[in-house]
Amino acid sequence: HVQLVESGGGSAQAGGSLRLSCAVSGFNYRNYCMAWFRQAPGLEREGVAVIGSDGRTKYADSVKGRFTISQDNAKNTLYLQMNSLSPEDTAMYFCAATWVYTDRCPSSRSEYPYWGQGTQVTVS
Repeated sequence: HVQLVESGGGSAQAGGSLRLSCAVSGFNYRNYCMAWFRQAPGLEREGVAVIGSDGRTKYADSVKGRFTISQDNAKNTLYLQMNSLSPEDTAMYFCAATWVYTDRCPSSRSEYPYWGQGTQVTVS
């Protein structure tokens, strides 16, 4: 079965950096999208970044230029490098995965059937 396991969360100072990892197993689709979402207390879960099997990426406006999504297919791992962190980035971060039939990666969380358990990021 499909498993996604996040790690790398923790505490950081404003202006600092963190790198999140998502180890993926049991997910064997030729055409896929992998994404990072986040959810702050009392707020909706929002998309942060997405990467397709073709390597194309998309970012939320709030993280453009600061966050970088990448994947290491040899290690079956998804990453999110977060730089210039601010307190507004404080949230639980989730990785998610889906298969696709086109080259379009969805932005809505409802279109991702596979999720990790989340890792907390706190910026002060």
